[in-house]
Amino acid sequence: MISSYVVTGYLGSGKTTLIINSVKEHLNDRRVAVVVNEFGEVGLDGRILKNAYSEVLEIEEGCICCKLSQEFERSVLGIIQDYKPEVIVVESSGTSEPFPIIFSLRTVGTAVEGVIGVVDSKNFFKYKDEETAKYQLASSNVIVLNKADLVDDEAMKKVEKEVREIKEKYRLENMFSQEEKKNLYRIYRAQRGMVPGEVFSGVGNPVELRESIHLHSHEDMGQRLVEFEGERSYEELMEFLKSLPENVYRAKGIVRLRDYPYPVFVHYVFGDIDIGMPAEGYEGKSFLVLIGKGLQDIISL
Repeated sequence: MISSYVVTGYLGSGKTTLIINSVKEHLNDRRVAVVVNEFGEVGLDGRILKNAYSEVLEIEEGCICCKLSQEFERSVLGIIQDYKPEVIVVESSGTSEPFPIIFSLRTVGTAVEGVIGVVDSKNFFKYKDEETAKYQLASSNVIVLNKADLVDDEAMKKVEKEVREIKEKYRLENMFSQEEKKNLYRIYRAQRGMVPGEVFSGVGNPVELRESIHLHSHEDMGQRLVEFEGERSYEELMEFLKSLPENVYRAKGIVRLRDYPYPVFVHYVFGDIDIGMPAEGYEGKSFLVLIGKGLQDIISL
């Protein structure tokens, strides 16, 4: 049977980085197909992953929920038929819970070996009260406390304590068999998404939810696409990103900067900014996708 993994986690937690680094490292001897479920008009994560994997399927237009489950299942069946993968890895949208993905992967006959919940340890307390984030943790049998290098040990202990409390409260006991309750999840600390190989060898036990559930909760989340012509200076881009209000949780895109040989990928997560990874071969306009709440008043760059 084909193994499958779902990588879930809130906006900017490092899901794509985990897939690039850990999946590439530990599953390099197996045929892996990657499915990206983007929230927004531009599939940036899919573009990044295509640098690491030859076959990446992108499912757009929000989360894989009721109206898209059939499309998702048809697409995965197409991958199975055309490429005969041994492993399927699905990166879920940061604004959706992974329950529908789990059920769809079971429907098409794969064994869901792990639901890997990635936590942004540096920014966790800024988003931990979001219902979506809680349900992402609730359904994960592997928890990765990512960005451990950006916080001290005392802060990491606080994050882990809060994560365990959320897992205890939202673990959905009625959804798991008695055997599964014995080993519901394990927690790992990680830097740039690097986790031990055991994460991909059934360490958390297969996930087998017993009945369908849908707790879709990102209706109040929105996105805005900002496109602009020509180049911008590094300083202009930084000024724009630093001026974003608190209701912008995530921004990502590709921007052409003056005096840079290639366009660059731009990542913004709760005020943290990462600029510089080259987007070689990109020929389109510069753009940023802003994700958050109440974005109608954001001024374009």
